[in-house]
Amino acid sequence: MKKRIYGEEKESTFEKIYEIVRQIPPGKVATYGQIAALAGNRRWSRVVGYALHVNPDPDGIPCFRVVNRYGEVSKAFAFGGGNRQIELLEAEGIPCPDGRVDLRRYQWERVSTLYLQNM
Repeated sequence: MKKRIYGEEKESTFEKIYEIVRQIPPGKVATYGQIAALAGNRRWSRVVGYALHVNPDPDGIPCFRVVNRYGEVSKAFAFGGGNRQIELLEAEGIPCPDGRVDLRRYQWERVSTLYLQNM
């Protein structure tokens, strides 16, 4: 029975994460920590990464718009490697010199109070 509860909690957490990632507009990025805080727990950065790695709908959930806290793309991007993530970001007008996005210019402005407390 405990396993079932865990599964439901995991599914619910992933759905929160996916819903937030769906809101990132074209031409903007968010960080794993930002998504974690918006989903309710600033410590879920790795959970966000795992959820995006098993993204059930890459066309509807734009996980390529999520980068690390330094603006770096994932070296293990689940849908074609880091180069594919760069291609997708650049197609939206986000330059990625050396695999890094300028967060001051391209970071999505939606933040939670939890995220702001840790900046």
